[in-house]
Amino acid sequence: MTKEIQFAIYLSLVTSIISTLLCILIAVPAAYALARYDFWGKSFVSTILDLPPLALPPLVAGVGLLLFFGTTPIGDFLESIGIVFVFTPLGIIIAQFFVNMPFMLRIMRSTFTDISPRYEYVACTLGCTNLQAIWRVTLPMAVNGFLAGAVITWAKGIGEFGGAALMIAGATRMKTETLPISLFLNMSCGELEMAISAAIILMVISVVSLYVFEYFGGSAKF
Repeated sequence: MTKEIQFAIYLSLVTSIISTLLCILIAVPAAYALARYDFWGKSFVSTILDLPPLALPPLVAGVGLLLFFGTTPIGDFLESIGIVFVFTPLGIIIAQFFVNMPFMLRIMRSTFTDISPRYEYVACTLGCTNLQAIWRVTLPMAVNGFLAGAVITWAKGIGEFGGAALMIAGATRMKTETLPISLFLNMSCGELEMAISAAIILMVISVVSLYVFEYFGGSAKF
């Protein structure tokens, strides 16, 4: 295995794991709120959260991220403190998060909807606070959906190419070269052996992740 493929595997694993953790951090509480509470603007919030993967073309998402982090005052401020997203691995992470977070959100929302809130009410009558009831009762009951969502989000992150990651992070060898980008670059240059190696690794990851998803949460609704 060449150093380039090793680097692509390493970068893919690191960026996909970090983006998946960010997705979990945002999606779980958001999914719980959407599943349990009714509030003004709920349909609008749900639509906005579902927009990136379901209706927004990846290329448009990539252009939006590039403009936001490259030309806006927020992007300039982040760059001034050393946080640069454009043409760096951080761009890969933010692209993966932006595109894949709704998948984790939808799976967890479906999972929380299927869990009756009466379990939490009973826990509260036995002395738990609302947060304790969620932590001790609801989250353990949602563990299969959580694992399924985390696996499918991670798998989509490690295979992210589309246009979002390519637009904001670019395709630079040994810098922003994840497995999908390595496949693209090596196919473009006629390096078939390296391209096939990257493709095989991605296929194995896809098969394993889909098996785990079906095992833990095949009934989860997107």
